[in-house]
Parts: sequence; C-alpha cells; structure tokens
Amino acid sequence: MGEECKPATAADAMVAQLTQKVTAAFDIFDHESNQTVDVREIGTIIRSLGCCPSEGELHDMLAEIEEEEPTGYIRFEKFFPMMTKVLMQRRYTPATEDKLLRAFEVLDVKGDGFLTQEALTKYMTTEGEPFTEEEMDEFMTAALDPDRNVVLYKDYVSIMVADDEQ
Repeated sequence: MGEECKPATAADAMVAQLTQKVTAAFDIFDHESNQTVDVREIGTIIRSLGCCPSEGELHDMLAEIEEEEPTGYIRFEKFFPMMTKVLMQRRYTPATEDKLLRAFEVLDVKGDGFLTQEALTKYMTTEGEPFTEEEMDEFMTAALDPDRNVVLYKDYVSIMVADDEQ
C-alpha cells in the first residue's frame, strides 16, 4: 500500500490560504500573465489584501521589492515573500471604528456630530498625508450627507468599517 496522507496542520492550511489570497490579488493586475504588475498597482493590491500602509510605508515597501534598476514593474517572486511577511506579522492593519470616530471628534471642536465640507477639505488637504483633489472628491461623494451637505461622521465611520470587514 502507498503512504497514508497526513492531515494538513492548521499552519499548513493558513499558509495555503495566504498563498492563494496573495496570488489571486496579484494575478488580477498581471495583465500580461507574466508574473509582473505595474509598480503603480502595488498600493491597490496591498490595500485589497486588507493592509493600510501610509504613502511613506508604501514607498518603503516598494523600495524593498523593486529591481536594482527600476523597470516600472514588480515581479511576483519579489512581491510574494514581502507581502506574506506583512500579512503574517499583521502589519498596517486598518484603524478601528473607535479610533476613526475619535479622530473625527478631534476635528469637530464644537461637538456638533458633523463636519462641514469646507472644514474637512481643509484638514484633509493640508494636514498629515494630504489627500489629492481626486481623493477628496471620492471621499466627499461617499461621505457627504445629501440632505444637510455635511459629513455626519458617526454614520460614515460605521460605513467605512462595515465595508472594510467584507
């Protein structure tokens, strides 16, 4: 008789699932099916895997996996080990609902429960990692209450977290 199959350990199953997840995300952007993606797509791939690095952290990640002579493309063989390590270490996790809510409350100095489009645009384009005009437009499209023309941040935070968990 042949060898008996040993049941896979939980760790083996986790590694297999992680491998499949990272490979599937990369393959979506591998338009030439040659194990490479445009360097500009890496942030989208990383975020699709549930990680939320800052632009600076993303830049550092790219520096780690780019070729010595940059080609504009990232090879899967370089991306996979870096991304697996990031996921296994649970780095760049999204902010919790409580943390997001507290951040909005800091900006809401009057304690109104909302922020005006003007005030939020000012904060988001001048503080921290500034949003681009396009990012701001996308944000306002999703966050602005159409009836009151303000961002009801408690409602918006709930939506952000719900979308993130899917």
